[in-house]
Amino acid sequence: MTTPEPAHEFESHRPRLFGLAYRLLGSAQEAEDTVQDAYLRFSGADRAGIEHLGAWLARTVTNLCLNRLTSARARREEYVGEWLPEPVVTSDGTLGPLESAQAREQVSMAMLVLLERLTPTERAVYVLREAFGYGHREISGVLDLSEANCRQLYRRAVGRVAVAKTRFEPAPERREELVASFITAAREGDLAGLEKLLAADVTWWSDGGGKVTAALRPIEGREKVARFAAGAAQRFAVGLEYTVVEVNGASGVASWAGDTLVGIVGFELVDGLVACVWAVMNPDKLDHARRRLSR
Repeated sequence: MTTPEPAHEFESHRPRLFGLAYRLLGSAQEAEDTVQDAYLRFSGADRAGIEHLGAWLARTVTNLCLNRLTSARARREEYVGEWLPEPVVTSDGTLGPLESAQAREQVSMAMLVLLERLTPTERAVYVLREAFGYGHREISGVLDLSEANCRQLYRRAVGRVAVAKTRFEPAPERREELVASFITAAREGDLAGLEKLLAADVTWWSDGGGKVTAALRPIEGREKVARFAAGAAQRFAVGLEYTVVEVNGASGVASWAGDTLVGIVGFELVDGLVACVWAVMNPDKLDHARRRLSR
């Protein structure tokens, strides 16, 4: 009996491994690199000694991510302006099926930002438990920790990422309608129209990474965000084309200058209003989304 080629065995696991790595790292490019590193380790391993391939790969990817997270923290402390996760287009199943509000919440920009509060190990425990349904015994095997320690880390992580707001998620058609109305009002400089779409405590986050012009700190409050959105549209968005996309499980907008993707804006909606806007313009964080959208 012949042993399957490493690539053939590995490929069926690649989407799940990418989803795991992305949730742990918040970077699509680093997630792709991590999964490729896992493949190289697998191709050089004694495959006959691997009893459960899925578990072996999950452990390998998780530990590779833990190594990356340690160095990533130092880089993010030196980052110019606000650091936001790299946006991922999710309408094509890149991060797996997102068929429930809870599943979408786990890949939302808001959640990925909250996960930055956790230590690398806390983050691994939380993601494996919440996003992949691992039991504490399984997690202990992945991380080589005691089951009791994993339970403690999980409780601590849940407390640190708890979201106070009760979310009411509108239907997909309504989400797209709200996003389209927001873009139209911003481009027309319609402050009153914008304010009707915004929650009183709305926050606008921008990530230019020092590569392009972006607000260095969050902008808070309905009036300030409305003025900023209208001003940004008038100064920087003239001549751009927009497409509504699903990004990180929510409605968003991709802005294009010809074939060049220049930004992705994601929206968090609470009770039918825009509660958060996440604008990623750092070109280093747009390549994965550009490749997905150009397919």
